[in-house]
Amino acid sequence: MIKLFIKYGIVIFLFNTILLSIKSTFFLGNILFLFLMVIFLIVLMINTRLIKDVIFYKPFSFLLILNVINVLYFLLFHSLNDLEALKYLFARGIQFSIISLSIYHNFEYLRKKFLDHIVSIVFFISILGVLVNPSIFTGRYSGIIWNPNMLASFAVIAFSILFLKKESYSNYDIFLMLFFFLISIATGSRGALVGIALAFLVRYGFAKRNLIYAVLTIGGILVISSINLDTSINRFAEQSLFNDRLLQYEYAWQTIKSKLFSGNGLDKYAYIDKSLVPIYLKGLIISSHNGYLAILTQYGLVFGGAVLLVIINKSIQVVSFFKDTSENERIYLFIVIYALFASIYETLITGINEFHTILFWFSLAFLSYSKYKMQYES
Repeated sequence: MIKLFIKYGIVIFLFNTILLSIKSTFFLGNILFLFLMVIFLIVLMINTRLIKDVIFYKPFSFLLILNVINVLYFLLFHSLNDLEALKYLFARGIQFSIISLSIYHNFEYLRKKFLDHIVSIVFFISILGVLVNPSIFTGRYSGIIWNPNMLASFAVIAFSILFLKKESYSNYDIFLMLFFFLISIATGSRGALVGIALAFLVRYGFAKRNLIYAVLTIGGILVISSINLDTSINRFAEQSLFNDRLLQYEYAWQTIKSKLFSGNGLDKYAYIDKSLVPIYLKGLIISSHNGYLAILTQYGLVFGGAVLLVIINKSIQVVSFFKDTSENERIYLFIVIYALFASIYETLITGINEFHTILFWFSLAFLSYSKYKMQYES
């Protein structure tokens, strides 16, 4: 039983974020999350060999460094009475352990079959959403997911897995890609267009084919934006990507400056100090909507800079190594690139229970491990 948890821990953890994204299953998802945390904490406590063989393994050293940064920050700026910060410290450490253990003990499954299972589960929740809420183009569509941007993230990643996985497509593959594309633009998420564009870039680069697709995409945007709908394309054409983000960036920066070196705390990972926000804007300013600003808000300039340096350094390593691959690694590469780009306008790469954020950390660790195996074990 324990071996199954070790091998498939990241699968359970990732799919649990979908339960947490649905109002009716949120309670169940919360219980499962706590259960996973306790199980893996016990496993690590009673089996120190796992720590020696996996947690300290070179491909996962960047995760270990981030955990050390978290511990140092906690010791300097928190006390044991700061329960929320303590929860974050343990949850992040266990999450990174789950990722490392699953990759080390179940690499082939995660390389070959895991991506197909992501597509299947996203298709299931999307179809269920259509059955429950068939009005796809009436306002911003969210299906059974509480947040339309979250549904867009699911749909874009599922679309991109299919798009990047194969060189040729069956009729069923084409149907699924069209379905996920329609769902993603129906959500009204402007970031969905960015994700789909990045998928084409990862597959084709700056080839002539990509230029043709760009022309066709622009033509499609012009047509759809002339229709009175609330799709991603309409909202992108009317508002641009950053239209409603600039004010949130401004107050995120004000929050960072108020505690420039100490940060606001480990538990403040999607935080804006509302005391800095004028009364008439309090309903509009929710969070920084920027992963990089969120990290600086959380850790302060020194520790936050160190966290960002580790992320950027590892990302550059894997992008440089796998940029020309046509294997399944390019899907994980896309997930990393998409998360880094989306973090400009969404609070990704921080926090614990967010689908794309967990996929980002998993993909970064997976590519690091795959790179190591190709360099030293082949």
